[in-house]
Amino acid sequence: MNNTPMSRSCRVLARLLDYPQAEMRSALPELHAVLRDEAALSAERLQELKALMSTLQQGDAYAVEGRYVDSFDRGRATSLHMFEHVHGDSRDRGPALVDLAQTYEAGGMFFDASELPDYLPVVLEFASTQPPATARAFLGEMAHILNTIHSGLIKHENPYAAAIGAVLELAGETPQAVQITADEALDEAWVEPPTFDGCSSKGQSRPGTPQPIHIVKKTTMNPGVRP
Repeated sequence: MNNTPMSRSCRVLARLLDYPQAEMRSALPELHAVLRDEAALSAERLQELKALMSTLQQGDAYAVEGRYVDSFDRGRATSLHMFEHVHGDSRDRGPALVDLAQTYEAGGMFFDASELPDYLPVVLEFASTQPPATARAFLGEMAHILNTIHSGLIKHENPYAAAIGAVLELAGETPQAVQITADEALDEAWVEPPTFDGCSSKGQSRPGTPQPIHIVKKTTMNPGVRP
């Protein structure tokens, strides 16, 4: 059983995988020093993370933020919300989120945040509060999802793959290539149909399409009866 300390590394990776705000970017040298000093990750992985941090630190702020959005918010294949990969938008996701929040509470972390409990940085924050063996087992349960995200990032030569690979390494797992099925971008999935472009209701169709005319015979009313 591997009891190598990893709590600080989990917290650093949680910061790296969160939205790249200026405060985090300015702290990157210190964050890399924490990873190096705890030594929970291999030298090769540390080198990959150093390259990612350099990209985040030296890049234009708008470009860095844009890359983050493109990396994780444009499609389900690389979403950092773990249950997106398992339940999608089905009703099963709600109970799963409740169960996960209860797992946090049972482990001594009371979840009260703006993010959902299945957001990977939140998952890593919880793992950082647990004994090493427990944290590794917890992250290991999500290895199949992490491999999907990692493969999607590798496919596009995205430097964030280093961070997901590091999470897999902390879980005691070796990254495995996963076949990525192209999915509909979230922006397209939520697009609204053009106004007045027809609907599926019976008797209606797109403009310009002939529609049947229904003639209803008017009933003659008794003049002595008011409507």
